[in-house]
Amino acid sequence: MGVMSVGEDRFLLPVYARQAIEPVSGHGVWLRTRDGREVLDLYGGHAVAALGYGHPRLLQALGAQAESLVFQSNAVELDVRVRAGERIAAFAPDGLDRALLVNSGAEANENALRIAFRATGRTKVVALEGGFHGRTAAAGAATWGSSKWYAFPQAPFPVDFVPVDDEDALARAVDDDTAALIVEPVQGVAGARDLAPAFVERCRALASERGAMLIFDEVQCGVGRVGQPFAAQHYGVTPDILTTAKGLGGGFPTGAVIIGGALADRFGVGDFGTTFGGGPLACAMIAAVLDAIVEEGLLQNVRAQSARIRETCVTGPVESIQGLGLLLGLRTTPPAKEVARALLEHDILVGGASDPHIVRILAPLVLADEHVDRLAAALEAIG
Repeated sequence: MGVMSVGEDRFLLPVYARQAIEPVSGHGVWLRTRDGREVLDLYGGHAVAALGYGHPRLLQALGAQAESLVFQSNAVELDVRVRAGERIAAFAPDGLDRALLVNSGAEANENALRIAFRATGRTKVVALEGGFHGRTAAAGAATWGSSKWYAFPQAPFPVDFVPVDDEDALARAVDDDTAALIVEPVQGVAGARDLAPAFVERCRALASERGAMLIFDEVQCGVGRVGQPFAAQHYGVTPDILTTAKGLGGGFPTGAVIIGGALADRFGVGDFGTTFGGGPLACAMIAAVLDAIVEEGLLQNVRAQSARIRETCVTGPVESIQGLGLLLGLRTTPPAKEVARALLEHDILVGGASDPHIVRILAPLVLADEHVDRLAAALEAIG
Protein backbone atom coordinates (compact mmCIF):
# COMPACT_ATOMS: atom_id res chain seq x y z
CA MET A 1 0.00 0.00 0.00
CA GLY A 2 2.76 2.46 0.90
CA VAL A 3 5.75 3.48 -1.19
CA MET A 4 8.79 5.59 -0.41
CA SER A 5 9.47 8.66 -2.54
CA VAL A 6 12.83 8.86 -4.30
CA GLY A 7 12.56 12.62 -4.79
CA GLU A 8 11.58 13.74 -1.29
CA ASP A 9 13.97 11.36 0.41
CA ARG A 10 16.93 13.12 -1.18
CA PHE A 11 16.23 16.10 1.08
CA LEU A 12 13.76 15.06 3.82
CA LEU A 13 13.76 12.41 6.52
CA PRO A 14 12.36 9.12 5.15
CA VAL A 15 9.86 8.64 7.98
CA TYR A 16 6.57 8.24 6.08
CA ALA A 17 5.05 5.28 4.29
CA ARG A 18 3.33 6.74 1.25
CA GLN A 19 0.49 5.86 -1.09
CA ALA A 20 1.41 4.88 -4.63
CA ILE A 21 0.08 8.09 -6.19
CA GLU A 22 1.34 11.66 -6.52
CA PRO A 23 -1.48 14.26 -6.48
CA VAL A 24 -0.86 17.51 -8.33
CA SER A 25 -4.27 19.15 -7.89
CA GLY A 26 -7.65 18.63 -6.27
CA HIS A 27 -11.26 19.63 -6.91
CA GLY A 28 -14.18 18.69 -4.71
CA VAL A 29 -13.57 15.16 -3.46
CA TRP A 30 -11.24 14.32 -6.36
CA LEU A 31 -7.47 14.30 -6.69
CA ARG A 32 -5.70 14.55 -10.04
CA THR A 33 -2.41 12.69 -10.11
CA ARG A 34 0.76 13.44 -12.05
CA ASP A 35 0.02 10.57 -14.42
CA GLY A 36 -3.47 11.91 -15.18
CA ARG A 37 -5.67 9.74 -12.96
CA GLU A 38 -8.78 11.09 -11.21
CA VAL A 39 -8.85 9.53 -7.73
CA LEU A 40 -11.80 9.71 -5.34
CA ASP A 41 -10.31 10.85 -2.03
CA LEU A 42 -12.12 9.18 0.86
CA TYR A 43 -9.26 9.85 3.28
CA GLY A 44 -8.98 13.62 3.06
CA GLY A 45 -5.38 13.90 4.20
CA HIS A 46 -6.08 12.38 7.65
CA ALA A 47 -9.49 14.17 7.91
CA VAL A 48 -7.99 17.60 7.16
CA ALA A 49 -9.81 18.32 3.87
CA ALA A 50 -13.16 18.88 5.56
CA LEU A 51 -14.59 20.77 2.58
CA GLY A 52 -12.63 18.87 -0.04
CA TYR A 53 -10.43 20.75 -2.49
CA GLY A 54 -10.93 24.16 -4.11
CA HIS A 55 -14.04 25.05 -2.13
CA PRO A 56 -14.98 28.59 -3.26
CA ARG A 57 -15.60 29.84 0.26
CA LEU A 58 -12.17 28.74 1.42
CA LEU A 59 -10.36 30.13 -1.60
CA GLN A 60 -12.10 33.49 -1.22
CA ALA A 61 -11.36 33.70 2.50
CA LEU A 62 -7.71 32.78 2.06
CA GLY A 63 -7.17 35.14 -0.87
CA ALA A 64 -8.91 38.09 0.73
CA GLN A 65 -7.02 37.70 4.00
CA ALA A 66 -3.68 37.25 2.25
CA GLU A 67 -4.24 40.47 0.32
CA SER A 68 -5.02 42.48 3.46
CA LEU A 69 -2.72 40.97 6.14
CA VAL A 70 -0.75 37.75 5.93
CA PHE A 71 0.53 37.76 9.50
CA GLN A 72 0.51 39.47 12.84
CA SER A 73 1.12 37.88 16.20
CA ASN A 74 -1.05 37.66 19.29
CA ALA A 75 0.61 40.84 20.54
CA VAL A 76 -2.11 42.77 18.71
CA GLU A 77 -5.87 42.28 18.46
CA LEU A 78 -7.26 41.31 15.06
CA ASP A 79 -10.87 41.42 13.92
CA VAL A 80 -10.40 38.17 11.98
CA ARG A 81 -9.30 36.49 15.22
CA VAL A 82 -12.43 37.76 16.95
CA ARG A 83 -14.55 36.31 14.13
CA ALA A 84 -12.84 32.94 14.43
CA GLY A 85 -13.38 32.92 18.19
CA GLU A 86 -17.06 33.79 17.78
CA ARG A 87 -17.58 30.97 15.29
CA ILE A 88 -15.85 28.45 17.54
CA ALA A 89 -17.88 29.50 20.59
CA ALA A 90 -21.14 29.19 18.64
CA PHE A 91 -20.17 25.79 17.20
CA ALA A 92 -18.84 24.21 20.39
CA PRO A 93 -20.94 22.51 23.08
CA ASP A 94 -22.86 24.85 25.37
CA GLY A 95 -20.64 26.19 28.13
CA LEU A 96 -17.41 25.89 26.15
CA ASP A 97 -16.96 29.38 24.80
CA ARG A 98 -13.31 30.38 25.22
CA ALA A 99 -10.55 29.17 22.91
CA LEU A 100 -6.77 29.05 22.86
CA LEU A 101 -5.78 29.02 19.18
CA VAL A 102 -2.73 26.90 18.35
CA ASN A 103 -1.15 25.26 15.31
CA SER A 104 -1.96 21.54 15.50
CA GLY A 105 -3.75 18.77 17.32
CA ALA A 106 -0.68 17.71 19.25
CA GLU A 107 -0.16 21.27 20.44
CA ALA A 108 -3.81 21.50 21.43
CA ASN A 109 -3.55 18.34 23.51
CA GLU A 110 -0.25 19.45 25.02
CA ASN A 111 -1.88 22.64 26.27
CA ALA A 112 -5.07 20.86 27.35
CA LEU A 113 -3.01 18.63 29.62
CA ARG A 114 -1.13 21.64 30.95
CA ILE A 115 -4.46 23.31 31.79
CA ALA A 116 -5.56 20.20 33.66
CA PHE A 117 -2.37 20.01 35.70
CA ARG A 118 -2.49 23.72 36.51
CA ALA A 119 -6.17 23.62 37.44
CA THR A 120 -5.99 20.53 39.68
CA GLY A 121 -2.46 20.54 41.07
CA ARG A 122 -2.39 16.78 40.58
CA THR A 123 0.19 14.41 39.15
CA LYS A 124 -1.17 11.78 36.73
CA VAL A 125 -3.28 11.23 33.63
CA VAL A 126 -5.71 8.46 32.71
CA ALA A 127 -6.00 7.61 29.01
CA LEU A 128 -7.49 4.82 26.90
CA GLU A 129 -5.86 1.89 25.19
CA GLY A 130 -5.82 2.59 21.47
CA GLY A 131 -5.88 6.36 21.93
CA PHE A 132 -3.67 8.65 19.85
CA HIS A 133 -3.10 12.22 21.03
CA GLY A 134 0.05 13.36 19.24
CA ARG A 135 3.82 12.99 19.10
CA THR A 136 4.94 15.78 21.44
CA ALA A 137 6.14 15.12 24.99
CA ALA A 138 2.89 15.24 26.96
CA ALA A 139 0.52 14.20 24.17
CA GLY A 140 2.84 11.34 23.23
CA ALA A 141 3.02 10.14 26.81
CA ALA A 142 -0.78 9.77 26.79
CA THR A 143 -0.75 7.94 23.44
CA TRP A 144 -1.16 4.17 23.51
CA GLY A 145 1.83 2.28 22.16
CA SER A 146 4.04 5.37 21.85
CA SER A 147 7.05 3.65 23.42
CA LYS A 148 8.21 2.48 20.00
CA TRP A 149 8.83 6.08 18.83
CA TYR A 150 8.64 8.26 21.96
CA ALA A 151 12.45 8.60 22.40
CA PHE A 152 12.40 10.99 25.37
CA PRO A 153 14.31 9.57 28.36
CA GLN A 154 11.18 9.62 30.47
CA ALA A 155 7.57 10.74 30.31
CA PRO A 156 6.72 14.01 32.07
CA PHE A 157 4.03 12.35 34.22
CA PRO A 158 2.60 8.90 34.94
CA VAL A 159 -0.23 7.62 32.73
CA ASP A 160 -2.67 4.83 33.51
CA PHE A 161 -4.19 3.22 30.41
CA VAL A 162 -7.68 1.76 30.60
CA PRO A 163 -9.30 -0.68 28.13
CA VAL A 164 -11.98 0.89 25.95
CA ASP A 165 -15.50 0.64 27.42
CA ASP A 166 -14.29 -1.01 30.64
CA GLU A 167 -16.15 0.97 33.30
CA ASP A 168 -14.74 -1.02 36.22
CA ALA A 169 -11.14 -0.43 35.14
CA LEU A 170 -11.95 3.25 34.60
CA ALA A 171 -13.33 3.56 38.11
CA ARG A 172 -10.15 2.02 39.54
CA ALA A 173 -7.86 4.27 37.50
CA VAL A 174 -9.47 7.69 38.05
CA ASP A 175 -8.55 8.63 41.60
CA ASP A 176 -7.55 11.58 43.78
CA ASP A 177 -4.20 11.90 41.98
CA THR A 178 -5.79 12.17 38.52
CA ALA A 179 -5.41 15.56 36.86
CA ALA A 180 -7.00 14.57 33.54
CA LEU A 181 -8.95 11.82 31.88
CA ILE A 182 -8.26 12.21 28.14
CA VAL A 183 -10.35 10.31 25.58
CA GLU A 184 -11.17 10.37 21.90
CA PRO A 185 -14.95 9.84 21.79
CA VAL A 186 -14.31 8.13 18.45
CA GLN A 187 -10.79 6.72 18.29
CA GLY A 188 -9.25 7.50 14.93
CA VAL A 189 -5.94 5.67 14.55
CA ALA A 190 -7.41 2.66 16.37
CA GLY A 191 -9.82 2.25 13.47
CA ALA A 192 -12.79 4.63 13.87
CA ARG A 193 -13.77 2.94 17.11
CA ASP A 194 -16.70 4.76 18.71
CA LEU A 195 -16.97 4.53 22.48
CA ALA A 196 -20.09 3.11 24.08
CA PRO A 197 -22.46 5.89 25.23
CA ALA A 198 -22.62 4.49 28.77
CA PHE A 199 -18.82 4.52 28.98
CA VAL A 200 -18.63 8.15 27.85
CA GLU A 201 -21.24 9.09 30.45
CA ARG A 202 -19.22 7.23 33.07
CA CYS A 203 -16.12 9.20 32.06
CA ARG A 204 -18.00 12.41 32.80
CA ALA A 205 -19.42 11.17 36.07
CA LEU A 206 -16.12 9.86 37.44
CA ALA A 207 -14.17 12.98 36.45
CA SER A 208 -16.72 15.18 38.20
CA GLU A 209 -16.90 12.96 41.27
CA ARG A 210 -13.14 12.80 41.71
CA GLY A 211 -12.20 16.32 40.72
CA ALA A 212 -10.36 15.47 37.49
CA MET A 213 -10.57 17.35 34.20
CA LEU A 214 -12.32 15.46 31.40
CA ILE A 215 -10.60 16.17 28.07
CA PHE A 216 -12.24 15.20 24.79
CA ASP A 217 -9.64 14.91 22.06
CA GLU A 218 -11.70 15.74 18.98
CA VAL A 219 -8.76 16.48 16.73
CA GLN A 220 -10.00 13.90 14.23
CA CYS A 221 -13.65 13.30 15.17
CA GLY A 222 -14.61 16.98 15.63
CA VAL A 223 -15.61 19.82 13.28
CA GLY A 224 -18.73 18.16 11.90
CA ARG A 225 -17.16 14.81 11.09
CA VAL A 226 -19.62 12.73 13.15
CA GLY A 227 -22.70 14.58 11.90
CA GLN A 228 -22.81 16.92 14.90
CA PRO A 229 -20.50 19.89 15.49
CA PHE A 230 -18.48 17.72 17.86
CA ALA A 231 -18.83 14.18 19.15
CA ALA A 232 -19.57 15.74 22.54
CA GLN A 233 -22.95 16.84 21.18
CA HIS A 234 -23.59 13.39 19.71
CA TYR A 235 -23.05 11.78 23.11
CA GLY A 236 -24.75 14.57 25.06
CA VAL A 237 -21.67 14.82 27.31
CA THR A 238 -19.75 18.08 27.78
CA PRO A 239 -16.08 17.78 28.74
CA ASP A 240 -14.14 20.34 30.76
CA ILE A 241 -11.71 20.76 27.88
CA LEU A 242 -12.18 20.01 24.18
CA THR A 243 -9.36 19.96 21.63
CA THR A 244 -9.68 20.10 17.87
CA ALA A 245 -7.56 20.66 14.75
CA LYS A 246 -7.31 18.81 11.38
CA GLY A 247 -10.53 19.85 9.59
CA LEU A 248 -10.82 23.10 11.56
CA GLY A 249 -8.78 24.99 8.95
CA GLY A 250 -9.88 23.02 5.91
CA GLY A 251 -6.25 22.39 4.97
CA PHE A 252 -4.56 25.31 6.72
CA PRO A 253 -2.61 24.33 9.87
CA THR A 254 -4.55 25.31 12.96
CA GLY A 255 -5.96 23.91 16.20
CA ALA A 256 -7.84 24.99 19.28
CA VAL A 257 -8.27 24.22 22.96
CA ILE A 258 -11.83 25.09 23.98
CA ILE A 259 -12.89 25.56 27.62
CA GLY A 260 -15.53 27.34 29.66
CA GLY A 261 -15.32 30.84 31.04
CA ALA A 262 -14.88 29.86 34.68
CA LEU A 263 -11.84 27.76 33.86
CA ALA A 264 -10.50 30.35 31.42
CA ASP A 265 -10.66 33.05 34.08
CA ARG A 266 -8.07 31.14 36.13
CA PHE A 267 -5.37 31.96 33.59
CA GLY A 268 -3.73 35.20 32.58
CA VAL A 269 -0.99 36.85 30.55
CA GLY A 270 2.04 34.60 30.09
CA ASP A 271 0.39 31.33 31.06
CA PHE A 272 0.27 30.15 27.42
CA GLY A 273 1.80 31.32 24.20
CA THR A 274 2.37 30.64 20.51
CA THR A 275 3.86 32.63 17.68
CA PHE A 276 1.78 31.35 14.79
CA GLY A 277 -1.34 30.06 16.56
CA GLY A 278 -4.31 32.32 15.82
CA GLY A 279 -2.58 33.96 12.85
CA PRO A 280 -4.85 35.87 10.45
CA LEU A 281 -4.76 33.30 7.63
CA ALA A 282 -5.64 30.47 10.01
CA CYS A 283 -8.44 32.50 11.58
CA ALA A 284 -9.92 33.37 8.18
CA MET A 285 -9.99 29.69 7.32
CA ILE A 286 -11.55 28.68 10.65
CA ALA A 287 -14.40 31.14 10.14
CA ALA A 288 -14.91 30.02 6.54
CA VAL A 289 -14.96 26.30 7.41
CA LEU A 290 -17.44 26.69 10.25
CA ASP A 291 -19.66 29.01 8.23
CA ALA A 292 -19.71 26.51 5.37
CA ILE A 293 -20.61 23.60 7.63
CA VAL A 294 -23.53 25.52 9.12
CA GLU A 295 -24.82 27.38 6.07
CA GLU A 296 -24.42 24.56 3.53
CA GLY A 297 -26.14 21.93 5.66
CA LEU A 298 -23.07 19.71 5.86
CA LEU A 299 -23.98 18.16 9.21
CA GLN A 300 -27.13 16.76 7.65
CA ASN A 301 -25.13 15.61 4.64
CA VAL A 302 -22.64 13.77 6.84
CA ARG A 303 -25.46 11.90 8.56
CA ALA A 304 -27.09 11.03 5.23
CA GLN A 305 -23.89 9.82 3.58
CA SER A 306 -22.87 7.86 6.67
CA ALA A 307 -26.20 6.05 6.57
CA ARG A 308 -25.76 5.39 2.85
CA ILE A 309 -22.30 3.88 3.41
CA ARG A 310 -23.67 1.62 6.14
CA GLU A 311 -26.56 0.54 3.91
CA THR A 312 -24.56 -0.18 0.75
CA CYS A 313 -20.94 -0.90 1.62
CA VAL A 314 -21.17 -4.09 3.67
CA THR A 315 -20.30 -5.99 0.53
CA GLY A 316 -17.36 -7.73 -1.05
CA PRO A 317 -14.52 -7.84 1.50
CA VAL A 318 -16.39 -5.72 4.10
CA GLU A 319 -18.12 -7.64 6.89
CA SER A 320 -19.16 -4.74 9.15
CA ILE A 321 -18.81 -0.99 9.71
CA GLN A 322 -17.96 0.90 12.90
CA GLY A 323 -17.55 4.54 13.85
CA LEU A 324 -19.73 7.60 13.46
CA GLY A 325 -20.54 10.01 10.64
CA LEU A 326 -17.70 10.16 8.14
CA LEU A 327 -15.18 8.72 10.56
CA LEU A 328 -15.85 5.10 9.68
CA GLY A 329 -13.96 1.84 9.87
CA LEU A 330 -14.81 -0.82 7.31
CA ARG A 331 -13.93 -4.17 8.86
CA THR A 332 -12.54 -6.42 6.18
CA THR A 333 -12.13 -10.18 6.00
CA PRO A 334 -8.83 -10.00 4.10
CA PRO A 335 -6.12 -7.67 5.42
CA ALA A 336 -7.08 -4.01 5.08
CA LYS A 337 -3.87 -3.27 3.16
CA GLU A 338 -4.99 -5.63 0.41
CA VAL A 339 -8.42 -4.01 0.22
CA ALA A 340 -6.95 -0.50 0.18
CA ARG A 341 -4.57 -1.50 -2.60
CA ALA A 342 -7.43 -2.96 -4.63
CA LEU A 343 -9.54 0.17 -4.10
CA LEU A 344 -6.70 2.36 -5.31
CA GLU A 345 -6.64 0.27 -8.49
CA HIS A 346 -10.29 1.40 -8.83
CA ASP A 347 -9.13 5.02 -8.28
CA ILE A 348 -10.41 5.26 -4.70
CA LEU A 349 -8.10 6.40 -1.91
CA VAL A 350 -8.76 5.18 1.65
CA GLY A 351 -6.70 4.91 4.82
CA GLY A 352 -5.61 2.23 7.20
CA ALA A 353 -5.53 1.93 11.00
CA SER A 354 -3.61 0.22 13.74
CA ASP A 355 -6.19 -2.57 13.41
CA PRO A 356 -4.96 -4.59 10.39
CA HIS A 357 -8.52 -5.40 9.32
CA ILE A 358 -9.88 -1.84 9.28
CA VAL A 359 -10.08 0.39 6.22
CA ARG A 360 -10.62 3.92 7.47
CA ILE A 361 -12.94 6.40 5.74
CA LEU A 362 -12.37 10.12 6.46
CA ALA A 363 -14.10 11.58 3.43
CA PRO A 364 -14.73 15.31 2.99
CA LEU A 365 -18.04 16.46 4.45
CA VAL A 366 -19.21 17.38 0.92
CA LEU A 367 -19.37 13.69 -0.09
CA ALA A 368 -22.35 12.94 -2.36
CA ASP A 369 -24.51 9.94 -3.22
CA GLU A 370 -22.60 9.14 -6.39
CA HIS A 371 -19.31 8.96 -4.51
CA VAL A 372 -20.71 6.45 -2.02
CA ASP A 373 -22.20 4.43 -4.87
CA ARG A 374 -18.78 4.35 -6.55
CA LEU A 375 -17.24 2.98 -3.34
CA ALA A 376 -19.95 0.33 -2.98
CA ALA A 377 -19.53 -0.78 -6.61
CA ALA A 378 -15.77 -1.04 -6.22
CA LEU A 379 -16.07 -3.10 -3.04
CA GLU A 380 -18.51 -5.45 -4.74
CA ALA A 381 -16.16 -5.79 -7.71
CA ILE A 382 -13.25 -6.62 -5.44
CA GLY A 383 -15.34 -9.45 -3.97
